[in-house]
Amino acid sequence: MTLDKRLNAFRPDLADESLRGQVEADRFVEGKPMRISDPVVDVRGTARGDAGVTTQFLFGDDVLVFEDSNGWCWVQNERDGYVGYVVDTALDKRYDDPTHIVIAPRTFVYPGSDLKFPPTNALSMGSLVTIKGGEERRGTLYGILPSGEAIVAKHLVPIDEVTDDHVAVAETMMHTPYLWGGVSGFGIDCSGLVQLSLLMTGQSVLRDSDMQADSIGDVVEPDEHYKNLKRGDFVFWKGHAAMMASHSMLLHASGHTMSVTLEPLHDAIERIAYLYGKPTVIRRL
Repeated sequence: MTLDKRLNAFRPDLADESLRGQVEADRFVEGKPMRISDPVVDVRGTARGDAGVTTQFLFGDDVLVFEDSNGWCWVQNERDGYVGYVVDTALDKRYDDPTHIVIAPRTFVYPGSDLKFPPTNALSMGSLVTIKGGEERRGTLYGILPSGEAIVAKHLVPIDEVTDDHVAVAETMMHTPYLWGGVSGFGIDCSGLVQLSLLMTGQSVLRDSDMQADSIGDVVEPDEHYKNLKRGDFVFWKGHAAMMASHSMLLHASGHTMSVTLEPLHDAIERIAYLYGKPTVIRRL
């Protein structure tokens, strides 16, 4: 069986030590544990700034670094297994274990517990942070980071508190701009929306639409007019992923509208068919 290079770190000259005996490479190394320290980090297929973005990693994601050379690190995300190149400035050592996850589509990081302070940063839903304490000012409660910076507390929940409705999560992302390779509240693609929504329910799923179509839940055989679909079902086309917001409405990050949008399922099927054909599979958790 040929290993998927998107999910396995191997090249002719270098490979993950855990793949020894499965692949051929000049050298095998163990990955060095590091953590993503920038809000959103582009991941590329080659170590070049003009290379296409394959996915993104979020603040707090733990990665294994197999190579650090000329400003680029070749890494694998421990959460979803995705392999690629990121700029070395986006990584830091793993210090305190994360305690909370961002649940708002986007939130600001302030230099202290006051929303009137100019923000120092912004984080996406799904980002992992360490909260050392809390502070209230003018009726607003803030979570305090080890740096002393602050995030509005209602934009956070403990990492072990998850919702059970991935569609409700996706609905909070309505009108988020479509971005090829995007996985965040600042820009997201179709499979990124599926992955992020399920992450907020405590489920770590694979990144790309073909992987998701092969692995999420169980296959549902649609009837002739797709009337047996229900809220939460996933609809996959070749190269596209979406979810049902109801028995008839589709919720997805659409390259047609360039945003996260709602669309009648039958309209989407008719519109997409001339380019990509009919849906290839329906899956249900």
